[in-house]
Amino acid sequence: MQTLDDYQVRQLIQAAEGSGIQTLLWIAVTTGLRKGELLGLKWSDLDWQTGRLQIQRQVQRRKGEGLVFCEPKSASGRRVIIFGEKSIQRLHDYKEEQYGERFRAGDRWEENDLIFPSPKGTPLDQSKVNKIYRECLKKASLPNIRFHDLRHTAATLMLQQGIHPKVVQERLGHSDISLTLNTYSHVLPSMQDEAAEKMDDLLTLTDVSEELKKVKKDEEK
Repeated sequence: MQTLDDYQVRQLIQAAEGSGIQTLLWIAVTTGLRKGELLGLKWSDLDWQTGRLQIQRQVQRRKGEGLVFCEPKSASGRRVIIFGEKSIQRLHDYKEEQYGERFRAGDRWEENDLIFPSPKGTPLDQSKVNKIYRECLKKASLPNIRFHDLRHTAATLMLQQGIHPKVVQERLGHSDISLTLNTYSHVLPSMQDEAAEKMDDLLTLTDVSEELKKVKKDEEK
């Protein structure tokens, strides 16, 4: 497992401008979705008003069939992700750009309602995503980590930001919270340090002598 820190993630997103997968990378890092889940997303899965996104399918390549839609990896893979306002705005802008793709494709466009389709509207090939992704890493002078490591990056950053492990588990689609904690145990030591400092601050005695003197004077009046 390799992960990027928050500064490196910003470098990657900036380097991806004009690549066609900048928004896909943004969503990958903010949600921790698997690549197949990202490529299976449809606009109808998204509630623009609430920012709720339903994960209901993924795209996989099957021998003799090509790219197909299939069920999520597990029962817990069927889940709801909530987007922040910036993610919603980015998706809104991206959808506007997609209208241009559809216009340029003309009669070649095959409507599948996909959020991240190929230039023809069909499911996007994972190998194509990998190629562009590696180019973005190189452009940003970042380590050549797997696309799947963006999922680990998302989980690590969420935990470092103090997001409850149960929430992280639900966003990742893990069946059990122990899997989340065991997988990302490398984050726990730094969280232990933070917890120790916070508990020290919580229990540190505060000098209230002046307040007590004031109370005593008020009683004597």
